[in-house]
Amino acid sequence: MDCIFCKIINKEIPSKIIYEDDNILIFEDINPQAPFHALAIPKIHVPTVLELKAEHSNYLFKAFETISKVMKEKGYSEDGFRVVLNTNRAAGQTVFHIHFHVLAGRLLMWPPG
Repeated sequence: MDCIFCKIINKEIPSKIIYEDDNILIFEDINPQAPFHALAIPKIHVPTVLELKAEHSNYLFKAFETISKVMKEKGYSEDGFRVVLNTNRAAGQTVFHIHFHVLAGRLLMWPPG
């Protein structure tokens, strides 16, 4: 498999890891769009939200549970943060392994794009 996120999970490509457990990896984005910009990825390869199945539900719950924990620890929970999931190219998805962008540390405007 030639998925860059799978290679990060397998430690074939270095990353600045913020959190890791058996299900989820959170690491710093290499092109940050906010003072805090991380990617939360499940440790299973699912290309987009369109391929999600019932058996993936635990990974999704763990992703949001972990994002919540990390943002509280980093001190961003009170002011707020944004979680973004892009699906396919027109939405900005460039790596086809489901992932959540977590952004904080500045005023995030609406609409986002």
